[in-house]
Amino acid sequence: MKLIVAVIRPEVLPAVLEALYRLDVQGLTVGRVQGHGGERERVETYRGTTVKMELAEKVRLEIGVSNHFVEPTVRAILASARTGEVGDGKVFVVPLEKVYRIRTGEEDRAAVTPVGVDPHSEPAGA
Repeated sequence: MKLIVAVIRPEVLPAVLEALYRLDVQGLTVGRVQGHGGERERVETYRGTTVKMELAEKVRLEIGVSNHFVEPTVRAILASARTGEVGDGKVFVVPLEKVYRIRTGEEDRAAVTPVGVDPHSEPAGA
């Protein structure tokens, strides 16, 4: 199992979500964050005062997936989030040691598998 963490531009979130839903990736967390990567600093005027904006608005997605879902999920994010400009974001794939579904107590692969799907079957197209 892996935890996929993607930090992307807010304006590409609808396209990324659509790509993930088409892939039948279910169960993700989305949050608004601020960060700094390769973007150039920008200066804005706020109430007559010039302010240097050091952090850019981003969206962070966290998706726990079984190993066979890692590559298709990453490819879907890369394809749908890419604008070709600096600041498109990053995707991190991190090992998941243990996962529990709070409602049922299911663990690991059964806990990251959508409800009603056999956790031992391979997904279509994988």
